[in-house]
Amino acid sequence: MQKFLKDWRQDAMNKHQYDSAIFIGDKLLALTNDPIDAFWLAQVHFATGNYSRALTFLEKHKLIDHSPACRYLAAHCCIKQSKYEDALSTLGDKTPAHVLGNANKSRRKLQHASGNARNGVHRKGSSRTDKPERSEDRDREKEYTSDVKYEAAMCYLRGICFAKQNSYDRAKECYMDAVRIDVQCFEAFDQLMKNCLLSPDEEWAFLESLEFDAVITDNTDSSQEAAQFARMLYTTRLSKYKNPSEFSNAVESLSQHYNLHSNPDLLLSKAELLFTQCRFKQALAITSSVLDTDQYNFSFLPLHLACLHELHEKNALFLLSHRLADLHPEEPATWLAVGVYYLTIGQIAEARRFFSKASMMNPHFGPAWIGFAHTFALEGEHDQAVSAYGTAARLFQGTHLPQLFLGMQHLQLRNLTLAHEYLTAAHTLCGADPLLLNEMGVVFYHLDHLADAVRVFQQALAVAADIGSDPKAWLATRANLGHAHRRRHEWALALAEFDAVLRHGHQRDPAVFCAKGIVLLELGRGWDAIVALHEALSVSPQDPVATDLLARALEENAAEQGWAAGEDEAGVEERTEEVLEEAFKVKREGMVGREGMRGGRRVLGGRVSDVGEGEDSMMVMSDGE
Repeated sequence: MQKFLKDWRQDAMNKHQYDSAIFIGDKLLALTNDPIDAFWLAQVHFATGNYSRALTFLEKHKLIDHSPACRYLAAHCCIKQSKYEDALSTLGDKTPAHVLGNANKSRRKLQHASGNARNGVHRKGSSRTDKPERSEDRDREKEYTSDVKYEAAMCYLRGICFAKQNSYDRAKECYMDAVRIDVQCFEAFDQLMKNCLLSPDEEWAFLESLEFDAVITDNTDSSQEAAQFARMLYTTRLSKYKNPSEFSNAVESLSQHYNLHSNPDLLLSKAELLFTQCRFKQALAITSSVLDTDQYNFSFLPLHLACLHELHEKNALFLLSHRLADLHPEEPATWLAVGVYYLTIGQIAEARRFFSKASMMNPHFGPAWIGFAHTFALEGEHDQAVSAYGTAARLFQGTHLPQLFLGMQHLQLRNLTLAHEYLTAAHTLCGADPLLLNEMGVVFYHLDHLADAVRVFQQALAVAADIGSDPKAWLATRANLGHAHRRRHEWALALAEFDAVLRHGHQRDPAVFCAKGIVLLELGRGWDAIVALHEALSVSPQDPVATDLLARALEENAAEQGWAAGEDEAGVEERTEEVLEEAFKVKREGMVGREGMRGGRRVLGGRVSDVGEGEDSMMVMSDGE
């Protein structure tokens, strides 16, 4: 009878007929009075969303202290009801020391013992009478492994509680403990990655510290393969600013040997890498291909929206936003999409409203917080932008982007000391972001630390090349490097940089032509300077700086001495520098949010100087409330 009822109960569960499963499970429990059947029935109540009844059932049958599995379920019921203090009371507010100290040690011992048994290695003097003993060892191994996994899961729940209470440092430690205890506790690892709780260096150091060899399968060879497989999967989730070669090797191996070339998670990782390399069209092609087959895969949406924004795909944003607003108004990503659309068409106030709505629906939604702060930055509301970026920095401690944006805001306010402090803090978290290095170079430039400015601009270009970034995305950095060389009177180097900028795509920028003209004048190549300044005026005929410089160049070329009769060389140089400082205050590349905070790690992308162009749009979206 018991087997009959268990089969019936399981069949009902397989069909998601929970009322039937509860009806049969209750009769089975009355028949057996087995704690396992009671725990099973509590799980069915949990699956139906009746968390109060599940918790009361566990308490009634005194199961909470019966096993780690029951304690885990009780705490999970409390969390589902937002009773975080009760959950912590059940779980304990810190990881038991014996769990951390013994988990991997005992598991390796069990793995060694089971490996010997599977390979036919027996103790001296063993006989057939040892078979029951080996069977008992296997049972103990299974029971211990189950307990370890539930202990890790309880660490994960403990981290969730601390995160809900805004205690992010303690939440981070709990998540890390969960993965250390059970490397297969992906939920905890995912929380660390998508909420950017670790810096890129910390992520890689944490990955190296994990005991992947503790993964146990049916035999030793498959255990080793499973450990390597898990390591490669976790590698694809790490920051793309560090060790791109290891990431590429992991993706290639997973694609070729395990047929994961079209797996959405791997495609998302590839798209993230392309986005950090400023290859927005290629990243958009990948995200679009996935969303075409799985249009409501919300993990792809922040990156997909950032690519659409970078490429000014207003129509695509409009259609996507409307579809999401109609079908999924309960998702924060829906209102993120609406906010990005309004940001792209330049309606900043509307964008702010929807970013705020998305952040209120999910206070830990990184892209919404970054987008909300961007709207203040675009309107010149620097104090409020600093406040919003500060909140993002507190929520997402492992990403350098909020610190970078804070530095950019203070740089616009000419608070160079504060800008340098924030950018240095960002550099401590991530030293491989070319945009960050560009901003640091700008600060050094304005502080007249020209040697440091040249060094950092060159480092930014080198890092961009190392990560395979699109060279055209960093022409502003190269122009900055040219200006730094110019102010150091390194005319030949400055001319080479300006020529490279013009050659690669800034042929419609009169400022670069003017800078080239000044350098040519300093080199005594008056006629070449006149040609360069004429090109500047062909692009912008009313440019006052180019007009003034051209008049002076013609004067010098005609007289073959100073720009004005009776003016000494020092006066000419002083006047030249005045014109240059008016025209060429080093242009910062205003790009904001290159990366996404894989979940929290992928944030809104875009360039402050490019968005909000004031274009009128016939497309107007409603709140949908």
